[in-house]
Amino acid sequence: MNILTIFEEINKVDPEFNDRISPRREAIRNMASFGKKVSLAAAPFFISALFKKAYGATPTDVNGVLNYALTLEYLEAEYYTMGAAKSGLVPSGKPQGAIQTIRDHEVAHVAFLKTVLGSKAVSKPTFDFTAGGTFANVFSDYDTFLALAQAFEDTGVRAYKGQAGILVGNKVVLTAALQIHSVEARHAAHIRQMRRARGGGAADQKPWITGANDSGIGAVVDPIYAGEDNKSQAGVDITTLSGQMGKISANAATESFDEPLTADAVLNIAKLFIKA
Repeated sequence: MNILTIFEEINKVDPEFNDRISPRREAIRNMASFGKKVSLAAAPFFISALFKKAYGATPTDVNGVLNYALTLEYLEAEYYTMGAAKSGLVPSGKPQGAIQTIRDHEVAHVAFLKTVLGSKAVSKPTFDFTAGGTFANVFSDYDTFLALAQAFEDTGVRAYKGQAGILVGNKVVLTAALQIHSVEARHAAHIRQMRRARGGGAADQKPWITGANDSGIGAVVDPIYAGEDNKSQAGVDITTLSGQMGKISANAATESFDEPLTADAVLNIAKLFIKA
């Protein structure tokens, strides 16, 4: 989910990155349609091959960027791995299958980044998914587990979108990256739908973000939803526009547009759950 961040930061330290890739269009000409041919879990290894074609070897001047991405992927992979392994936590059947599938995707992302970094890869941090005790029952209560999974997925989608602009100059890579992004967005929507199906406090949960923090799990995750209550787009206040039932509501205005997250914001969010 952090591939776009990687591309942006590589361009900062290596402005010739796109030029390195462009002469090899024959090698990546089918990339725009790879979403139809390759599973999401395999996609990171395809991108890994792209890096090595562009540089001839793993680039050393972007290790910090790649390790930043690796840290985030460690977090998600560890979370879903622990949840899937916890006996009795996730109900059998479709819920269990969904969590295992998402786990496999995150594990594949970690494997990809470690392959690119080789011996330069940072070690997996020690995570505190309780966030200092705030979510003490995260691996004993299924509803809490899903709520925090939602927070992580919403973070990933916003982080991915936040870096899309850098790829405008490379249509092939942008198209492929957006295909991956759309799948990640479906992950977020699916987790939200799983929560809604549980009823109770999440009975009104929607597949999209409404307003700012709509997670129902407290202010500790406010940074994840910062700015999502924005009602203006391109200088236009959406709530001043007319809809079928009068003026467009604030809820509809915020639901209709996702806001990006910066790399710094994503790192600060990750720190909430990193112990060491």
